Amino acid sequence: MIRFAPVLLLALATQVLAAEGMWQPRQLPALEAQMRKAGIAVDPARLADLTRYPMNAVVSLGGFCSASFVSPLGLILTNHHCAYGSIQFNSSTERNLLRDGFLALTLGEELRAEPSLRVYVTESIADVSAKVRAGVNAKMSGRARFDAIDRVQKSLVRECESDADHRCEVYAFHGGVEYFLVRQLQLRDVRLVYAPASAIGDFGGDVDNWIWPRHAGDFAYYRAYVGPDGKPADYSESNVPYRPASHLTLQPAGLKEGDFAMVVGYPGRSNRHRLAQEVADAIDWQYPSLIARYQKILALVEEHSQDSADAAIKYASYLASMNNGLKNFQGNLEGLGRIEAVGRKQGEEALIQKWANAHHQQAGVLGAKALRAQLVEQRASRDRDQLLQLLSGSVMYAAVRDVQRLALERQKSPLEREYGYQPRDEARIEARLAQVDRRYDPKVDRALLAYLLGELIALPAAQRIPELDRWVAGGDGEPTAAQLSTRLDALYAGTRVGDGSVRAMWFKADRKTIEAVDDPALALARALYPALQRIEEQSKSWQGEESRNRAAWMTTRLAYAAAQGQQFYADANASLRVSFGNVRGYSPRAGEVIDAFTDLTGIVARHTGKEPFDAPRKQLEAIGARRFGPYAVGESVPVNFVADLDITGGNSGSPVLNGRAELVGLAFDMNYEGVSSGWLFNASLNRAIAVDVRYMLWVMDALDGAQHLLAEMGIEPAFTDAPR
Repeated sequence: MIRFAPVLLLALATQVLAAEGMWQPRQLPALEAQMRKAGIAVDPARLADLTRYPMNAVVSLGGFCSASFVSPLGLILTNHHCAYGSIQFNSSTERNLLRDGFLALTLGEELRAEPSLRVYVTESIADVSAKVRAGVNAKMSGRARFDAIDRVQKSLVRECESDADHRCEVYAFHGGVEYFLVRQLQLRDVRLVYAPASAIGDFGGDVDNWIWPRHAGDFAYYRAYVGPDGKPADYSESNVPYRPASHLTLQPAGLKEGDFAMVVGYPGRSNRHRLAQEVADAIDWQYPSLIARYQKILALVEEHSQDSADAAIKYASYLASMNNGLKNFQGNLEGLGRIEAVGRKQGEEALIQKWANAHHQQAGVLGAKALRAQLVEQRASRDRDQLLQLLSGSVMYAAVRDVQRLALERQKSPLEREYGYQPRDEARIEARLAQVDRRYDPKVDRALLAYLLGELIALPAAQRIPELDRWVAGGDGEPTAAQLSTRLDALYAGTRVGDGSVRAMWFKADRKTIEAVDDPALALARALYPALQRIEEQSKSWQGEESRNRAAWMTTRLAYAAAQGQQFYADANASLRVSFGNVRGYSPRAGEVIDAFTDLTGIVARHTGKEPFDAPRKQLEAIGARRFGPYAVGESVPVNFVADLDITGGNSGSPVLNGRAELVGLAFDMNYEGVSSGWLFNASLNRAIAVDVRYMLWVMDALDGAQHLLAEMGIEPAFTDAPR
């Protein structure tokens, strides 16, 4: 096991290496010396201006992926796996775009993306910390504190969203020490333009997921559209391509070992500043339980979809997401154990608390103590809460839950309605309901729901949900597996949730109408609602206390960092961030060094002719004929590369930029050894994996006949005879 001396622990607690950090754009001018040393050529202050290139060309796809504009006509580059839901949405057994890929040769051939997809262009970020904090005081209960913060945030958002074209959110930083109001242009008409076949876009599949070396062409293209007046609009054939203020310049020369690299995107969540106790809970319970439950869910979905090509397509995106999560959890569990994360966190906290005691920062020490007590209390319901979150995987349940909750929330004023069910959210809910036909198979859904509800009714009495028990048992008494099976048989035989016209009617209905609907799925949603409300109310009180306690601790952490003369970055929270470093290989173990680049020779070597290593024939023929054009480096074409960039989930699709802020790659993964970097960053092991721009251009030019897209991006095609 790795042991750390006290001196090393001090270094870990205070020193931020150049490669570490998911920085807010406003912080970059203060990091100029570090960025210059790493090799940046543009002024870092330029990156703090969200209205200028390149920052105004980088967009969010709604919290799960990043992307960027790459042409004057709203062409958007992101990962293949980020576009997977839209590719699957447009696929059928007769036209399997997941397998075969897709290329629109004209604007008219571009396909509507999955209806809930939005493109968000960040226009401004304002510090509203003083406004949020003004509404709270030290004497408030946890619930009162939650409500006060909630009211201010909703008011700020409502004022910010002065028109339907913008989406605003208040993001908490450092556990509630700071709050920033982010205003984004919301583009609602998004279309699929191009995606290579899965044998290229997902070469290696789940076997290679989170693994380096890689050979995946994980890229795809969307296009954003607006109304003829240039304003965001719902999907319409009369819409025209959006013209962004800026679009990224592609640099076909790519990068080489040691070059500066920078990622701009929207990382979803990291836990670098969590307590040792939270790391311990993740290792001892959270990851093991999620691994076991994901494995069971995956097995059930695969078992009940294997005899139906239609069901396999409907659940392809869900399975990909679950497999990705499973491997992430496994990597985190292994990585945290390997680096003795709990001990390192405990040592770090001891140093900070010693400093706090010596510098009259007792509020932070007390905040950490109270937070630890909260975490112990939360364990009492953690299995129940985790299973309730997983219930959203049932398309049927998610649909009726949203319909029933929306009807209730519509009775309230806009500022009283819960997040996710406000007037601004209704279009997204309607779009999700419209997609049920493409995501739902009753046989698969029943198997999934039977497992999750079965787990809930088997919990210890203290974690059980009485309303669910009564629904299963048909009244009082202990629910049984046989009763659950009978209930679900009747539910799936009688529900009309699979009928699109019925779902559309439910979406528009008021509370009285919904409560009168005689549908067994809606009856389940109605039965569970009181319990979910009770749990939600308890959660709000808990969150209010947490915001008090964590903010106190993080205030002390910030003061400690300032005393050491160190810049301090916030944990990822889906807001715009910048990470920078250099292209580097790494040594996963003594005596082994892995290069920073892979190339086409690796595809040939790994090709088996069977999924997931089934390279297309045209690709193998082009490689055999050495049909590389200007994209070659030496004797081959680079495919993927790694750099010591600090990324996490949500960074998928983020552009990798060179020192001149030109696009040279596309981030799509982390290496397995670095998966646990969400908790602790290790500069010697953590690597971001990216698609090399030269491979993207070669696939488009030499294999798929996408020369018109290259020309649109300002790239001179090299092959005029490529197949289409």
